[in-house]
Amino acid sequence: MSLIDVTRGDSPLVLGLPHTGTEIPDDCLVRLNDTGREIADTDWHIHTLYDDLVDDATRVRTTMHRYVIDVNRDPSGESLYPGQNTTGLCPLTDFDGLPIYLEGQAPDADEVERRRQLFHAPYHAALEAELERVKAIHGFAVLYDCHSIRSEIPFLFNGILPDFNIGTNMGVTCDVQIETAVLQICKAAEGYTSVLNGRFKGGWTTRHYGRPDDGWHAIQMELAQSTYLASEAPPWTYDAPRAARLRAHLKTLLETLSDWRPQ
Repeated sequence: MSLIDVTRGDSPLVLGLPHTGTEIPDDCLVRLNDTGREIADTDWHIHTLYDDLVDDATRVRTTMHRYVIDVNRDPSGESLYPGQNTTGLCPLTDFDGLPIYLEGQAPDADEVERRRQLFHAPYHAALEAELERVKAIHGFAVLYDCHSIRSEIPFLFNGILPDFNIGTNMGVTCDVQIETAVLQICKAAEGYTSVLNGRFKGGWTTRHYGRPDDGWHAIQMELAQSTYLASEAPPWTYDAPRAARLRAHLKTLLETLSDWRPQ
């Protein structure tokens, strides 16, 4: 199976898609219980939602499911949100805190390292290569990390999640103009809610590559799946009319990022 899907463009904008993959190798699949095999914690249809919204953007996507290894987690295994419920580099539970492995089949340290080398490292090698490539063209690069999640998950957060969840690690990972522009577009989107650096402040990808002083700007967008799915439960059907309304705002957002230049 193909691990990494790269579509190249020559604008400064690079889209990262770490959680849309649904592939699970057989040697990993046999370890999962029924909960794990449901792969509920997928960023369902995000690659479709963002497809063809802006000209000449680069896209880097892994086909592996996050239950194999989560490429948006620190490869050291350190938690991004200390003290809060979350899932790790090789998740042992789903987003509801339920075990996803058969008894005695959870990956040990050697298995986690094997998966890191096979799946985590190649994704980031590809992503870094594309960021370097577009930076060589423009002198800077803008990484927009594409995510989605159920709007209600008590194990991870209280209440209902806003529709647009923007993460810049408290303004560290990108130029303030980028952060401001994205927030303004989201706030102006009629019928949608938004928050900056709320429950989701940016995953490891955003934090790792977000180095504005080096010309690398990164921002994460976590969308509530209620904004574009018919239901946040199986079979997680893509709702084309609902998605079209959202895509209009996402198009404005990506065009703004593509056209942005440092002052």
